[in-house]
Amino acid sequence: MNIKAEDLMIASVITTHRHQTIGHAKDIMKRNNVHSLPIVDSENILEGIITVNDLTDEISDDTKVGHIMVKKVLTIPKYSGIHVAARIMRNHHIHHLVVTHEKKIVGVLSSFDLLALVEEHRYISKNPPTKSKNKHQRI
Repeated sequence: MNIKAEDLMIASVITTHRHQTIGHAKDIMKRNNVHSLPIVDSENILEGIITVNDLTDEISDDTKVGHIMVKKVLTIPKYSGIHVAARIMRNHHIHHLVVTHEKKIVGVLSSFDLLALVEEHRYISKNPPTKSKNKHQRI
């Protein structure tokens, strides 16, 4: 499978800034039907990310995004294979990866984007392992 992150990512990335409120972020996410928002500075450099899982009822809509954003954002280069993206998501228990090229945000890849491969049969299934022909197997 030679599918790259850039082949599956959503290229029209919607972002916000750390000084915006949670209420503003919720509105953006709802209007655009997205589940994550990368947080960027004035030069469009990635500073953090928030997801719908971060937006709990205990957090006031007046809270600044910068107070709850995850600052350690896992990213993947656009030319990386999607198997790398899947491994990162699985190993870190996350559903969104920011896709970059030369340190700039070029897209977002979600676990739903990876599931589309299965749904569209764009993957190559491996044969199951064959049984050993050795009759004297250890028990």
